[in-house]
Amino acid sequence: MAKQTSVTSMPPDAKVAWTAAKQHGVVDLAQLRAAGLTRPGVRRRVGAGWLHRRHRGVYAVGHPGLTERGHWMAAVLAGGKGAVLSHRSAAAMWGLCLDAQDSEITVPGSRRRGVHAGRLRPDEVVIFDGIPVTSVGRTLLDLGEVMTVAELVRCIDNATNARRLGRTTLPSVIKAARGRRGLKTLKQALLLTRPEDVLTRSELERRALRLVGRPAPEMNVRLHGYEVDMLWRDAGLVVELDGSRTTTPSATPARRTT
Repeated sequence: MAKQTSVTSMPPDAKVAWTAAKQHGVVDLAQLRAAGLTRPGVRRRVGAGWLHRRHRGVYAVGHPGLTERGHWMAAVLAGGKGAVLSHRSAAAMWGLCLDAQDSEITVPGSRRRGVHAGRLRPDEVVIFDGIPVTSVGRTLLDLGEVMTVAELVRCIDNATNARRLGRTTLPSVIKAARGRRGLKTLKQALLLTRPEDVLTRSELERRALRLVGRPAPEMNVRLHGYEVDMLWRDAGLVVELDGSRTTTPSATPARRTT
């Protein structure tokens, strides 16, 4: 059996590569120094094309190409102590939206241009795939600052469908968010979507669910060997939705079930 080499016994370049592998291909200057590289050593590796500067003090290792998460990690490292991925970038990482052209970060107390400043509680920051990022609840609150109500509704729907929202997530966020700019937009969005409702699979189903109100039906359930979109079991009523052929839901009586 081959003897394993510990990280501490690795040569400096191997330590750098090992660190970069855990951070989507990027490292910062402090990590380069901790691996044993001097400033002249860093400059030589930049000149040789082994290190590629992405931000001040942040480098891609081995090649200049980075994945989307590599760009996010580089931005967080460039932000310094306490920096976390936030706003649209955090929403993209959680799968809530796709609009994340630029890497957005929040740094507590920061007044730097292009960086969001804000106080972050410990429960509002998580490590996801090695990247510090705002929690789903805090992300939705932050999105209220930069998105329209309609855009935020879609993000809440996506969070609901991905099972990323617990029943107490948003009430807790709202309770702790007094004075936040995004709070008004978040409350308006919640008037149009109900994350506590049973999950749906399409925008048409979500709209129908909002229109019918209470009592809420069962969604996407098996009935006599078929899957139905909406079922009011006590009333014996089934509603099938079909956005490709008609814009009007069709209602049919269901056989009574026990």
